[in-house]
Amino acid sequence: MLQVKDLKVRYGGIAAVKGVSFEVAQGEMVCLIGANGAGKTTTLKAIAGMLKPASGEVIYAGKDITGAPAHALVGQGLSLVPEGRGVFARLTVEENLQMGAYTRSDDGVVTQDLDHIFGLFARLKERRAQLAGTLSGGEQQMLAIGRALMGKPKLLVLDEPSMGLAPMMVQKIFETVLQVRSEGVTVLLVEQNAKLALESSQRAYVMESGEITLSGDARALLDNPQVRKAYLGE
Repeated sequence: MLQVKDLKVRYGGIAAVKGVSFEVAQGEMVCLIGANGAGKTTTLKAIAGMLKPASGEVIYAGKDITGAPAHALVGQGLSLVPEGRGVFARLTVEENLQMGAYTRSDDGVVTQDLDHIFGLFARLKERRAQLAGTLSGGEQQMLAIGRALMGKPKLLVLDEPSMGLAPMMVQKIFETVLQVRSEGVTVLLVEQNAKLALESSQRAYVMESGEITLSGDARALLDNPQVRKAYLGE
């Protein structure tokens, strides 16, 4: 589904991502873990068309999408849920969800998908007419994920979905992400909660200072002493 080959991203003279390579197979959930400033978010933004790489390749579903703009990728089935959620504060919950389907013309199916999102997130259904800016952080995260799903993604890219949320809300978010994956959506996850990310994923990559330093089966990395010391506080 996704191949990233020797990806390099720079901010002016600073190399934020230094030749990263990894892949995500169709139907997998793969996580990127690492400390703040490791280059994880920059990597996701380059994949999703929000930043232009200095060099390297991004291959999605067999097609080279390196440097393609974000709006074009949504229509091809690649959706990013950004860190910080980025909901439209002055639109209602339902209007935010409808914005997620702006690339689609199948109105009847869009209505069905809206009902499906309300089935995944009952709290959003209760608040469908409420302004998004008045929701709690957890509700806004639900909305951001729901909005991305309205684009019918084949690959869902999540950047720090648990950030700043209460444990019960984090559990709900991850249960939903796992359900979405069970419905056939491939997931690439960046997550500060390394334990939760590794427990939820099939494979994982560890990123440090703009480079991949470890990779493998997520459960194996969960038992890796180096990972446990650096990211699980042991």
